[in-house]
Amino acid sequence: MIEFVGVTKRYPDGTVAVDALDLVVEAGKVTVFVGPSGCGKTTSLRMINRMIDATAGRILIDGRDITEIDPAQLRRGIGYVIQNAGLFPHRTILDNIATVPRLVGWSKTKARARAAALMEIVGLDPALAKRYPAQLSGGQQQRVGVARALAADPPILLMDEPFSAVDPVVRESLQDELLRLQSELGKTIVFVTHDIDEAIKLGDKVAVFRVGGKLAQYDEPGTLLARPADGFVDGFVGRDRGYRGLGFTFADVPLGELPTVQLGAPAAPGWRLVVDAEQRPTGWLPGGLPAEPGNVVPGGSLHDVTSGTLRSALDAALSSPSGLGVAVDAEGRVVGAIAADEVLAALDRRRAAVS
Repeated sequence: MIEFVGVTKRYPDGTVAVDALDLVVEAGKVTVFVGPSGCGKTTSLRMINRMIDATAGRILIDGRDITEIDPAQLRRGIGYVIQNAGLFPHRTILDNIATVPRLVGWSKTKARARAAALMEIVGLDPALAKRYPAQLSGGQQQRVGVARALAADPPILLMDEPFSAVDPVVRESLQDELLRLQSELGKTIVFVTHDIDEAIKLGDKVAVFRVGGKLAQYDEPGTLLARPADGFVDGFVGRDRGYRGLGFTFADVPLGELPTVQLGAPAAPGWRLVVDAEQRPTGWLPGGLPAEPGNVVPGGSLHDVTSGTLRSALDAALSSPSGLGVAVDAEGRVVGAIAADEVLAALDRRRAAVS
């Protein structure tokens, strides 16, 4: 657990970057600091590992004041991931990941074995081990940065806008990978971003900062979206907060029938979903066309009935060219169709149940 108790950071010119911050970061959870530029979120993060020292107040890790810990010792127990990864350009990927274990006294053999195992954990091809950072894509470099931060198995991981420099598709993939890793590792993660969508997706709790280093609201994502504390938070969260809020409600939506075909089927009226031999969707076939590869239309998003939310159900229906969303099981096999009006009806039932 990390506690901020009346923490203030004031620079010599009088600028207050963080103003009397009181906040508790729960152990084993992802806490996201979000807000506009100049709001103190990165300064707050860097005070945890004493890259910046507080002017006033205290920061405690598991009840111990961090000023009582040697800064170098403190940092060895805290993983740190930054934008653009910050890798050593003259070291191979394997040796980049092994850096911290070597610093804390691991043998080269043990450190490299740990690095090789982490490459697999974060989704990096082992064939990349002997390459150098310049030979990797931006997304691959960020995975290396995450692996390096995890190498000595620190209980705390600080992440300072780690995915902001990559394209949206890679960014989403890295976010999903982080959530997968966290489900397995259970680290205490403090994550800084300026993107409210990223904050809502990743955070168990989200701290919204306003300019001047003031904490505006600290809540679970669903609460933040449903009940913003004031006009600033309401405006920062944005006009789509009602739609985002659907992502925190499990989808109890009835499924309809979905006509499916496999490649080689003759023409027939109406939209049909093209599936493979395992009943996994590959696209849609417009009515009146035979099921040939050139006639298949991309199919939109999928809704997983085992874990999907009202947001994923509605998105599946809205993104489908046929107007029917595709519901799949945990293995990705088709189990039925979702209609947008059924999603809205489910939302109405939920509202009635809590009114």
